[in-house]
Amino acid sequence: MINLLKSFVRSIPTLLLSFALAIAVWISAVTAADPTEQRLFPRPVTIERINLDPSLVISSDVPTQATVTISAPSSIWDRMINDRSPVRAWIDFAGLGPGEHTLPVEVRTMQAFQPSKVVNRSPQMVNVVLERLVTKEFPIRLIRRGEPAIGYQAEEPGISQNTVTVSGPSSLVERVAEVRVVIDLTQASDTINRNVDVQVVDEKEAVVEGVNVVPEQVTLNQPITQRGGYRNVVVRVTTTGQVASGYRLTNIAPFPPNVTVFSSNPLLIDRLPGVVETSPLDLTGLKDDIDVPLPLNLPDGVEVVGDQNVLVQVGVTAIEGSVTLTGLPVTQIGLSEDLTVRTSPETVDVIISGPVPQLDRLTDQDVRVLLDLSGVEPGTYQFAPRVSLGISELRVESILPGSIEVVVEEEPPPGRRTPTPTPTRTPTAEPTEEAGP
Repeated sequence: MINLLKSFVRSIPTLLLSFALAIAVWISAVTAADPTEQRLFPRPVTIERINLDPSLVISSDVPTQATVTISAPSSIWDRMINDRSPVRAWIDFAGLGPGEHTLPVEVRTMQAFQPSKVVNRSPQMVNVVLERLVTKEFPIRLIRRGEPAIGYQAEEPGISQNTVTVSGPSSLVERVAEVRVVIDLTQASDTINRNVDVQVVDEKEAVVEGVNVVPEQVTLNQPITQRGGYRNVVVRVTTTGQVASGYRLTNIAPFPPNVTVFSSNPLLIDRLPGVVETSPLDLTGLKDDIDVPLPLNLPDGVEVVGDQNVLVQVGVTAIEGSVTLTGLPVTQIGLSEDLTVRTSPETVDVIISGPVPQLDRLTDQDVRVLLDLSGVEPGTYQFAPRVSLGISELRVESILPGSIEVVVEEEPPPGRRTPTPTPTRTPTAEPTEEAGP
């Protein structure tokens, strides 16, 4: 028995060595199948702030995200990348009071992703300034800038509330000299009712950033009323005569479309209708757009506030129509002298449109149908003719037919003569509108 015990004791080192070798072989096998990798985590990690005293506030810039390098088996990496929050980062403010502090950024992988280890993090330390959180109430000052339109006045405004609460670091709240809202009355002619931003400014009227304002907006009601003796009226343009034959009016517009009138006798203003007329504008023979200043016809004792004339803009355009020219000969240009040509058909019809006065001037000599054969060799072709117009205001709507067969030959066929057709002119459309205002 003693010999057996001694033999077992002597074999213990061998057993331990064998066990250690077995573990090493197992670790090597596991590592080969699932190797450990050290990488930068592909997403920034949000830095939490824990145990911050509610009576304190951070008044310095503190990073909100950290980059983390992690060492973990490949299989763990796959799980971490697919998880929403596998890594946690935080700054612990426990027991800290007002002042400047240098604190570590703690980072840890979650328990479900072990074995894994945080190798590096950035930032590792942060500088933080803590201040007392101060809350203070301020009255709102209303600032009105600019003046209403002539003949109008601003009445006493109303604000949805008269005070706001400002909170934040004590150093910032102490900078606040005034809380105000600003309204621009420039050329206002109607009551203003809108939400306006609350501005927090210091003694130099610079905006104080970094404080919380409740509410951030207030509702402002600024009544704008018309003064006695003033009135807004619409302008109507009166005309005489007719534009030139073949033309029509497209627009008559006064600028401004309404004006403010004034009288020291309010009864005269009250008796006015809601519209005033201009002096008559003579349109006789008009062919082009014009801008004309015209006075207003007002009763004695009533005058326009500002410019005494209104600018009347008149738009005139020619009435459109169209004509069809039939049997127009096709003229070939650019053909080599040693070649001859036959076309089929030899004439075309052309539809031309444009202003009626220009159509009335149109003659056959103003229209040429051209076929450009420059560089063409013997053969049979299909070419689209083009039309040259002698009156630039007119346009070609279509050519019938739109394509012509062209036979180019080196020698002209004997005995062939090309008749010269006589073009005819056939109106196909009457003027679309009658001239007149």
